[in-house]
Amino acid sequence: MEQAETALAERIAERRAGLGDPRALVGEMRRSTLLVPLADGGLWSARSGGVRWVCGFTDEAALARFALHHAPGGRSLEYAELLGARIVDEIVPSLGEPAGLAVDIATQDGSMFFPPVAGIVPDGAAVDTGEEGRA
Repeated sequence: MEQAETALAERIAERRAGLGDPRALVGEMRRSTLLVPLADGGLWSARSGGVRWVCGFTDEAALARFALHHAPGGRSLEYAELLGARIVDEIVPSLGEPAGLAVDIATQDGSMFFPPVAGIVPDGAAVDTGEEGRA
């Protein structure tokens, strides 16, 4: 698992630097196991720009940076380990609203957003196909 997480963080760094292949980044996200905090009986998410973002982290250090600002009273966060593919193929479409995946949001210059568009989420959940809500 460590190697895949490192690979995703490396692909994110490449894209943020304007390098690398976006398809390779999406592929790496799909193959990677992400740590997703649990909250209120489900997965921790945030809404921004009309999109619900499921938040995932590439490793415990990235999750710990997030927990510093979002865990009540500085407590540790419980989390699920989920494949990126499961998040974007199953969980995102089940939310019933435009949703995507936000990775490492508490890592300065290391976050990446995977929006609800074709090629990332199933067409029925993508906002750019005209099929939203048919999933």
